[in-house]
Amino acid sequence: MSSVRDEFPQVDGLRYLNHAAVAPWPRRAADAVAAFARENMTVGARDYPTWLTMESRLRARLARLLNAPAISDVALVKNTSEALSFAAFGLDWNAGDQIVISNEEFPSNRVVWEALRPLGVEVVQVSLAGSDPEAALLDACGPRTRLMAISAVQYASGLRLDLPRLGDACERHGVLLCIDAIQQLGALPFDVQQSRCAFAMADGHKWMLGPEGLGVFYCRSDLRERLKLHEYGWHMLEHAGDYDRTEWQPARSARRFECGSPNMLGAVALEASLSLLEDVRMENVAHQLAERVDHLQRELSAMPGLQVLSPVDAARRSGIVTFRANGQDHTRLFEQLKAEQIVCAQRGGGIRFSPHFYTSSEVLDQTLGILRRALDT
Repeated sequence: MSSVRDEFPQVDGLRYLNHAAVAPWPRRAADAVAAFARENMTVGARDYPTWLTMESRLRARLARLLNAPAISDVALVKNTSEALSFAAFGLDWNAGDQIVISNEEFPSNRVVWEALRPLGVEVVQVSLAGSDPEAALLDACGPRTRLMAISAVQYASGLRLDLPRLGDACERHGVLLCIDAIQQLGALPFDVQQSRCAFAMADGHKWMLGPEGLGVFYCRSDLRERLKLHEYGWHMLEHAGDYDRTEWQPARSARRFECGSPNMLGAVALEASLSLLEDVRMENVAHQLAERVDHLQRELSAMPGLQVLSPVDAARRSGIVTFRANGQDHTRLFEQLKAEQIVCAQRGGGIRFSPHFYTSSEVLDQTLGILRRALDT
């Protein structure tokens, strides 16, 4: 574990509990970017073929992380919102079609579907507050339902859904399942085949420990050519390197969604970060994260006047622990924590902690101690 801790040489006194927002990079990602910058300074793109080899490794790592059937099912995108837009505006819609979402979605997974309203598409929002949120989502599906768009983990509460159950039912009823995986990918195992989803997407800057500006889009192979393309350029062509060819067609692979020059700088960082997750193995990442979440939930639940808003059931937990302090001004409490270098977020009517697998027990216990003192003032 000491070698993993060496990957995160954060400044003294920093208590970083905000991986559900923007995560710190591991040392190997920073080193890879520094080396890439030196190479650009000294020799430019002389060795571009080696960059393409690195990019191929990144695609393979992402395919393994998603358990995609093939690397060709994975596209590199700017962010989750872009990938969601590829799905939303690529499908053919008819007036009266319905899309089922939850009432807890991050704006990215709500606005993109609501933007289809001028086409006569209806967005049905479902409450997840009951004891069986999957049943609530599935009960909302009717004969006009074309697609269900759901986050694997809800960003504010940390609620984790049973994706295989949703995917199996959606498949049986001819409903496409689109999963915003940004709050699960890199924190917990994720499997596009087991969830039977049509689409899945995530940014690299949260639990995957990478930079902003680079994410992944999984599109099931039988659906790739069904999505209308709205972005065109040299990179998305089947014969992308043949610049003299006048006849062209979109790539048969998911590269058809990558219209122009790739984000090589982001790819260098994300490839290095994912190598760490692969070294640790996602099963171990999930186990160690669960231990930290359990510790936080147990200690927070024991504090008088404090209510944990995140699920207690282990099957529903993620890497997110959100709590509310009764009678407290949460903005003031947040600022008190921030002044003590506790990096967290205000979400869902409370304060959200999101550690990762490497977060030390010292950081957790120091944070809890500071919180206790703040609640007493």
